[in-house]
Amino acid sequence: MTDYVTRAGIEVDPQLAIFIETDVLQPLGRDVDGFWQGFAKLLGEFAPRNAALLAKREDLQAKIDAWHGERAGQPRDAGDYRAFLEEIGYLVPDPGDFTIGTQNVDPEIATMAGPQLVVPILNARFLLNAANARWGSLYDAFYGTDALDAPPAKPGGYDEERGAAVIAEGRKLLDEILPLASGSWAELESLDDLKLADPSQHVGATRKGSLFRHNGLHVEIVVDRDSQVGTTDRLGIADINLEAALTTIADCEDSVAAVDAEDKLVAYRNWLGIMRGDLEESFEKGGRTLTRTLAADKTYTDGEGGEHTLPGRSLMFVRNVGHLMTNPAMRWDGSEIPEGIMDAVLTGAIGAHDVEGLGKFGNSRCGSIYIVKPKMHGPEECAFTNDLFDAVEDMLGLPRHTVKVGVMDEERRTSANLAACIHAVKDRIVFINTGFLDRTGDEIHTSMRAGPMMRKGEMKNSAWLKAYEARNVGIGLAHGLAGRAQIGKGMWAAPDLMGQMMIEKIGHLRAGANTAWVPSPTAATLHAIHYHREDVFEIQKGLPDAAKLDELLTIPLADGVNWSDEEIREELDNNCQGLLGYVVRWIDQGVGCSKVPDINDVGLMEDRATLRISSQHIANWLLHGVISEDQVMDSLRRMAAKVDAQNAGDPFYEPLLENENGPAFSAAKDLIFKGVEQPSGYTEPLLHAWRRRKKAG
Repeated sequence: MTDYVTRAGIEVDPQLAIFIETDVLQPLGRDVDGFWQGFAKLLGEFAPRNAALLAKREDLQAKIDAWHGERAGQPRDAGDYRAFLEEIGYLVPDPGDFTIGTQNVDPEIATMAGPQLVVPILNARFLLNAANARWGSLYDAFYGTDALDAPPAKPGGYDEERGAAVIAEGRKLLDEILPLASGSWAELESLDDLKLADPSQHVGATRKGSLFRHNGLHVEIVVDRDSQVGTTDRLGIADINLEAALTTIADCEDSVAAVDAEDKLVAYRNWLGIMRGDLEESFEKGGRTLTRTLAADKTYTDGEGGEHTLPGRSLMFVRNVGHLMTNPAMRWDGSEIPEGIMDAVLTGAIGAHDVEGLGKFGNSRCGSIYIVKPKMHGPEECAFTNDLFDAVEDMLGLPRHTVKVGVMDEERRTSANLAACIHAVKDRIVFINTGFLDRTGDEIHTSMRAGPMMRKGEMKNSAWLKAYEARNVGIGLAHGLAGRAQIGKGMWAAPDLMGQMMIEKIGHLRAGANTAWVPSPTAATLHAIHYHREDVFEIQKGLPDAAKLDELLTIPLADGVNWSDEEIREELDNNCQGLLGYVVRWIDQGVGCSKVPDINDVGLMEDRATLRISSQHIANWLLHGVISEDQVMDSLRRMAAKVDAQNAGDPFYEPLLENENGPAFSAAKDLIFKGVEQPSGYTEPLLHAWRRRKKAG
């Protein structure tokens, strides 16, 4: 049991209270008593509203369940379905023409296009790597991945043959983005002879070489004739550094396992370290202790001798949790407080360190705090977030709309009412982003009783998903996000398949997204190439209007499909393996995001959204008799053996088969067999309960 200290009627974990009062409020010069009194007042207003919104979710779901239940086995008319959703308030009237009014937005968000990283906030080393991924080595990215179409590097040190292939590929890219007035980079004899087709692309000289710009992104050509690579290059080019991860989301939500005050304190400390610029992490590598810190800004000298700086770090967002969960770190009126409210207040207060210039480097040059808000259902919940951020600003003495919001378009009621959701936050919105996994999980749960759903793989070609992706871009553009905010696309989940990423992910730009998620700094460097090859802002001007709402509301049912026993077993095994592979690390090790081998032993970056879609899909097939409980248990046991084998080299791994009554395997069973009753199909309530039990021993 937590021994709390009391502040203005709020029960607070003692260590968290010390952190807030000493590390957060004292440097800000904020009155401690005034802060807690303001927090208590805020909770008194917003905690009941939060509860009412969650109750409305359940009420709407009950009505939808009943509507489908009354029509079991009968054809459904699309017009009747839409009318029903309007009648119960699931669909709201369109707000009409409007343009967002967001001001003071950094160029990385508003006027530049480039990759975006998402990183678990609990892992300081990963967080530092992501923040420092603003600049990435193209040579390293090519040398170490399959993005380079050449034989892999030979073991035993630097492979000059592969290095030569990397250099050749680099020259080809330079011809694309920095074309010469005549000839090619491969033919250039000396950098003294360098004459660009467009001389304005040359920005200036850095300490290591020359700086150029293309499509709004910077490219640094590093010259070092004494380096291992430079000695083999006729021009002495040692590397090509690309401006890569323009923005990064430090994630408090799906990619972390934060279930109590201990976990939340790590999250808030790491966020403060980013805002202050003093976060560091030491680790052992190759028998040496290394310390990682935040990168400094990059300086350059222009043609007239003037010195300038470019950001050395990614512009940082922080993703708060959604409205659903509570956390024992604080209690109010006898209950755990809504975690989303706690996140808003504390990440906002920590962000104020940057706004007030207390950091070593600075994050936003426009005086803004960037918070991504996930899992909101419809415009009423977006309006709640807008009001909450107003209250946080007032509480902290920040100007109105200092706190900006990124809206995750990942719930069906938000997708169906996206224009109204944007309108609800129109003066602070800086981001809308799609997410296939969570959105599919909610698609399944919302229509759980309509019938068995199609297989997961077929979902990617379904009518609703195509409409969902197209509407996110079309509606965003229609309401003025271009030049003011990001329109994003989701994650490339396979960090080892960079060659395939380079083929496929450029499609996100061609669909109109000016940012898209990548799983690593290396992937960010490679994905940056796409933003040189395509001008997203020009593409956006020629895109068609948003897809029709009726297409979005098409339920992905497997009407008339008779799967074979082998197809059913294949789908069930795929879901069970993915679920077990992720949940065992979440519960036993507190790892919220990691590279998890899939059923074909391909490593995929998985977070909690993986569990939502897998557990909801199995629960749906169970509900409609496609599979039985015995089949599920058989699959779980067989897939547990596979997951155990895949993790055999992990000294911290606890086998599933030897511990079926343990927290991890029990959590997996609960996620499936209690899946229908979980609020919106979310996995957090069960995961948190089992993780707390595991931590308690």
